Amino acid sequence: MLSIIIVSWNVKDLLKKCLDSIYQNQGDLELEVFVVDNASTDGTPEMVRNDFPSVSLIENKNNRGFAAANNQAIKLAKGEYILILNPDTEIMGDTLQKSIEFMEQNPKAGILGCQILNSDRTVQPSVRRFPTFWPIFLIFLKLPKIFPNLSAVNHYLFRDFDYLKTQSVDQIMGAFMLVKKEVFRKIGFFDERFFLWFEEVDLCRRAASAGFEIFYYPEAKIIHYGGQSFNQQATVKKQWQFFKSALHYFFKD
Repeated sequence: MLSIIIVSWNVKDLLKKCLDSIYQNQGDLELEVFVVDNASTDGTPEMVRNDFPSVSLIENKNNRGFAAANNQAIKLAKGEYILILNPDTEIMGDTLQKSIEFMEQNPKAGILGCQILNSDRTVQPSVRRFPTFWPIFLIFLKLPKIFPNLSAVNHYLFRDFDYLKTQSVDQIMGAFMLVKKEVFRKIGFFDERFFLWFEEVDLCRRAASAGFEIFYYPEAKIIHYGGQSFNQQATVKKQWQFFKSALHYFFKD
């Protein structure tokens, strides 16, 4: 069984498209789907209950953030594979089936990322190296907007990554993150001290330290409309959340 977990906040229409794409491309897979709603005010819970009665809906009374909300469903998931999926995504073709097959054929794989496409079907960068403090500090100061070819930033962002090649990587984007349940059993869940940002990086780092491999697999594809929940927040609040998460990532015990 594949368990799919979607944490949503005020993106009702995109979430509906996401859920439609899952069931349209389910194939022969046995699925359980969770939507964890972080106190949306746009009618998201009503839409899920009315249009997708088979979905397990968890309604939070306040916005618990990405890590904590995912953990709520992970603890209930029955599948041996758990897909962390953003609500502003669409599953394409046989992506789910191919992803499961890849994991089964690669026993060392603990986490799998797919090829992520923009709405115009161009490739969206989704693979980075593990961060060090210096490039993150430069990004926080927004210096790459003034100096776009900073070598430390380019190295961290993996500007020369080949998105057409299946390969082992440091980290993949949390918009589509297929995780063997064994990973959570061995290293624990997402660190809930991250409200937003760096929680998937931290999970990849802990998984790698525990001996699991993280893979990028371009034969599986999704469309990602990109940060629609996050874009609703004010810029100052975004920067503060980024800063807090970065500090926690670098200095956590």
